Amino acid sequence: MYKLILIPTDGSDFAQKGVNHGLNLAKSVGAKVTIVTVSEPFPIYAGAAASAGWTTPPMETGEYEVSQRQAAENTLADARAAADRLGVDAETVHIPQALPAEAIVEIANNRHCSLIVMASHGGRGLRRFLLGSQTSEVLSRSSVPVLVVT
Repeated sequence: MYKLILIPTDGSDFAQKGVNHGLNLAKSVGAKVTIVTVSEPFPIYAGAAASAGWTTPPMETGEYEVSQRQAAENTLADARAAADRLGVDAETVHIPQALPAEAIVEIANNRHCSLIVMASHGGRGLRRFLLGSQTSEVLSRSSVPVLVVT
């Protein structure tokens, strides 16, 4: 039934629940997985910056990109190690400078994934209501089935 499962993670402890569940499901059904992490663009408040004539110093954005790339590499290395321990065929992907929900839906569609498995919350933003904002947005946008792990 499931041939390719997409497992998004931000590296948080809570997101790891989604990774673990997705990997165990993949192992049980013999599916391959793509594990993805998304680095968001440098946070700039455009309205305030534009009105004040302020621009982001290149050094700050460069340092941000380096730190985001390193965090993504660490996150994906940990997820790959978990897949290797279970004997699950896994590919890892880092998508830089993107909005997480949009990138998750796009990669799921482009790779013809049969399922997205993700935690109900990640490590970003406020953990409010029943679902995290990225999970909620993926649920509302995705044509691929989504399994939400709590």
